[in-house]
Amino acid sequence: MSKLLKFEEFGLFLLSIFLFSQLSYAWWVYPLLILAPDLGMIGYLFGPGAGSVSYNTTHHKGLASAFIAIGLLSSAPVLALVGVIMLGHSSADRVLGYGLKYPDSFQHTHLGWIGRWKESEPSAG
Repeated sequence: MSKLLKFEEFGLFLLSIFLFSQLSYAWWVYPLLILAPDLGMIGYLFGPGAGSVSYNTTHHKGLASAFIAIGLLSSAPVLALVGVIMLGHSSADRVLGYGLKYPDSFQHTHLGWIGRWKESEPSAG
């Protein structure tokens, strides 16, 4: 991913920290929960198709933004917290090169292949 896109993702990560600071939670809640979206990987126990759906759901920035907006507009801080954590985690993942998953393989992301496939992308089929 280009450096500009990584810089943008890092900015979104910092935005999530700022948004968290506007909520009334103790500072340690953010680092405690920042890896929670990776629970979406549990879906891979049921195969790559189900895994990609559950992983992508917990790493979707549009869904994170909706949670933040609904939480703030309806005075439901727990929903805003869920969204802020999803946004921060997903942005940090994108900085590190991890993207949303395709249903064929965990290593196949919208940013390209990760892991051992990174050097030479496997052929389709």
